[in-house]
Amino acid sequence: MITELEQETLDIDWFFISGESIAFVASGGGKLPASVAKSLERNQMLASFFRGLPVRSEIIINPDLNSVVTTAIDERYLADFMHMAERGLYSFDKTVLNNFSEPHYHLVARPVTPLKLDQLPAEIREIISESQYSGDIESTIDTNLIL
Repeated sequence: MITELEQETLDIDWFFISGESIAFVASGGGKLPASVAKSLERNQMLASFFRGLPVRSEIIINPDLNSVVTTAIDERYLADFMHMAERGLYSFDKTVLNNFSEPHYHLVARPVTPLKLDQLPAEIREIISESQYSGDIESTIDTNLIL
């Protein structure tokens, strides 16, 4: 289990699906969905799997990023989001950093050729399918909509 104290003080990588699409999120000290917080081990398994994938896609940086992010948008900020988008995952960052209960995340980068749920090994598909988002993955997400 990932405790609330750990969630509030760490920038935890986590993952979810929306339909057949897969997303990567940097928590920025935000509250994790219960489906993610219930198992640190399973979350680390997903992170290891997705980080180890080969590059599969060109990426598109969110053209509205400057209007959302208050910090400098440079290569250092973009690097991890680009890394995950190149592997086919939609990549999100916390909109209001270090505000534990604020549930909104913005899209930083998206793949041109997304990785699809049915392309994952069964064990990974089973774990990530526990965290499903019911909204539009191409915009700001609200973690309250993740089951």
